[in-house]
Amino acid sequence: MEDRNDGKALSARSAVLSALLGSHPPSLPARHLVRVGGLFGIAKGTVRVALSRMVAAGDLLQEDGRYRLSERLVERQARQDESRDPHLRAWDGSWEIAVVTAERRAPADRAALRHAMTALRMAELREGTWMRPANLLRPWPETVTAQCTLIDGRPRTDPTPLLWDLDGWAAEARELERRLERAEGLAEGFLVSAAVLRHLLADPLLPAELLPDGWPGRELRDRYDAFDRRYREVLQRHLTSPAGP
Repeated sequence: MEDRNDGKALSARSAVLSALLGSHPPSLPARHLVRVGGLFGIAKGTVRVALSRMVAAGDLLQEDGRYRLSERLVERQARQDESRDPHLRAWDGSWEIAVVTAERRAPADRAALRHAMTALRMAELREGTWMRPANLLRPWPETVTAQCTLIDGRPRTDPTPLLWDLDGWAAEARELERRLERAEGLAEGFLVSAAVLRHLLADPLLPAELLPDGWPGRELRDRYDAFDRRYREVLQRHLTSPAGP
């Protein structure tokens, strides 16, 4: 999901993206997206204008009254799904290190690299030097291999505290667990669901050996999965019911 507002206010664009990013497959009829907007007091016309603009911008594809995510956003949904059920491998103590060695990079190339590194859950030790424990299973995109030299190494001291704010992530995860327990109604559930998914995307997915005691990553995922199963059933009934906006 896409929401970046923890209050009740939500833009039509964010409501549409959140609904589609949370749907499998990521395709919904216009009337369902209008009803999602209605949860937040967004007028039908406002939602339909947002849909037209998102199609024009290449965010959505439209066919026979249904809207689906573009390829770029389908990739984002895949990262979101991966954050809920990550593909990990046993960690042998080695780290992945990517050092920028390409010269005369255009601003667009720099931005693409930063985006790719974030998706790979790499962290920047200093400008142009990215690293993380080698415990994730995923390919290196061409954006990275064209601009960086890749190295496998073992730091002499643990750089984890320099790379991630684990205490901050854990504190927010525990607050989100409380919000999941307290969430009432479709609108509030929609917002907290989006907030949890966004937070899981920021989980560095470190090996257990590098995590502090009581790390809440697994617990947040388990609680969210249970919440999401219940919430999706209620939301689907709302979207398909004869009554409604």
